[in-house]
Amino acid sequence: MINQENIPSPIEGSLGWGINEKGYYGEFGGSFVPEMLYPNVEELQNKYLEIMNEASFKEEFQSLLKDYVGRPSPLYLAKRLSKKYNTKIYLKREDLNHTGAHKINNTIGQILMAKRLGKKEIIAETGAGQHGVATATVCALAGIPCTIYMGEIDIARQAPNVARMKMLGATVVPAKSGSRTLKDATNEAIRAWINNPVDVYYIIGSVVGFHPYPDMVARFQSIISEEIKWQLKEHEGTENPNYIIACIGGGSNASGAFYHYLDNKNVKLIAVEAAGKGVDSGKSAATSILGKKGIIHGSKTLLMQTDDGQIIEPYSISAGLDYPGVGPQHAHLFISKRAKYLNATDDEAMQSGLELCKLEGIIPAIESAHALAALNKMKFKKEDIVVLNLSGRGDKDLNTYIDYFNLK
Repeated sequence: MINQENIPSPIEGSLGWGINEKGYYGEFGGSFVPEMLYPNVEELQNKYLEIMNEASFKEEFQSLLKDYVGRPSPLYLAKRLSKKYNTKIYLKREDLNHTGAHKINNTIGQILMAKRLGKKEIIAETGAGQHGVATATVCALAGIPCTIYMGEIDIARQAPNVARMKMLGATVVPAKSGSRTLKDATNEAIRAWINNPVDVYYIIGSVVGFHPYPDMVARFQSIISEEIKWQLKEHEGTENPNYIIACIGGGSNASGAFYHYLDNKNVKLIAVEAAGKGVDSGKSAATSILGKKGIIHGSKTLLMQTDDGQIIEPYSISAGLDYPGVGPQHAHLFISKRAKYLNATDDEAMQSGLELCKLEGIIPAIESAHALAALNKMKFKKEDIVVLNLSGRGDKDLNTYIDYFNLK
């Protein structure tokens, strides 16, 4: 296995913060995989950094981010929102990316990885559908067939994204076990990969799963914080905000926004989880508060589970945040107190989403609305600079907004 400490970063300025050669962030991470997947996973572990450092890979990746995705995404000073909270709030507009969220940054990188590994077919899991759409998009671009696993409940509440995936040529398979949401879709995707490990590549959508996925996805998403640094320098004359705020389910958009600031303790990192009906209601996805150490989908992390190790089904009004665990780096950031983990209820998130609509003319994804809810939970100085990662747009969530606010 490659010793990452001896390999140049694939992205200029990348820190590789906290991870060792076995894929552990402190005590969290690792690679707990079925025997059938060992050859595939080992191949990826041994080659992913080498491939990402190839000049041709970096050139193609950057070209597609610019000309296909539409990067850099704007860093927008939200003046009316700033006035309300008496501070300076910038929105990192990942919602303006092609496909409507940050997910495309990662899928572009992973489809290039799959092609260089000679894979013939793609599988993926999705919750809110944004990763599924982004995966279907890059598979259409590359001419590679793909199958997307999605919880039966999520299929019903994210129908527009299901239609997009099908239009893009993907096969969408419902996960009908357990809570029929993201966790179960991931289970089904891993089962499918076990059945055909040689020709199939699994594009994981977040910083979860077995090594090297948490590190690889974080590196692809680190374009977010890379851009924040130079954009903020242009706006404010400094690369460093006082706060970076992002929502977290598995945690990829937060990892991307935090990445280049992990070693700078002057920048406070704030992650916002889904409290659902309330942290103590039994209907929540506030993993950092409720979780205990355990293994899910191939890595050791913080996991919502019973005393005898059974997974507690998560709940959130947001289809992208109802995951019972967090990525292992986030577990480490929480335990080490490098980042602060807040939570927002369904009601708090929905009201904050509506507030952004009315103050700035931007309809956010409900996932991103959880990050916005943190503004009501924090005290800022007038001179503070706050960067909030607006990870996705709310088109996919219009039916939920309509039902919640009775907009019919």
